[in-house]
This record gives sequence, C-alpha cells and structure tokens, in this order.
Amino acid sequence: MVLKLKPLPNRTPVRLTLSISPELSNALTDYAAIYAETYGQTEKAESLAPHMLEAFLASDSGFKRARRALHETSED
Repeated sequence: MVLKLKPLPNRTPVRLTLSISPELSNALTDYAAIYAETYGQTEKAESLAPHMLEAFLASDSGFKRARRALHETSED
C-alpha cells in the first residue's frame, strides 16, 4: 500500500543546556511577563525560548541559504 503521507519524522525533544548572560536572562524574564500580559497566559521563559529560536532561524534568509548549501554539499 502506498500512502501520500510519509512516515513522520522523529519528534522526540532534545534537551540542550545553555549558559546565558544575566542581561539575556533578564530580557527573557521580561519577555515572558509581557507575553503573559499580552495573551493572558503565563509561560516560563524556558518554554518560550525554543519557539523564539525557531522563529528567529525561520526568518533568517542567509541562514536558510547557507544551510541548504551545506546539506547539498554533504549529500554529494
């Protein structure tokens, strides 16, 4: 049987530990507070950070081009 939907990719979260500056920590805490005011939903900065990183990478066209080139080179 052939299905249009291919097997789903691995969706197991990967834990990554980062060290950040006190200034960045304060900014993330402030962002979480503003997020709560804006949406009426409290989220920890640790929960928001992965989505912020994902949005940043998705909006970086230079990164997307370089990443495509990197993977095209490695597939040859």
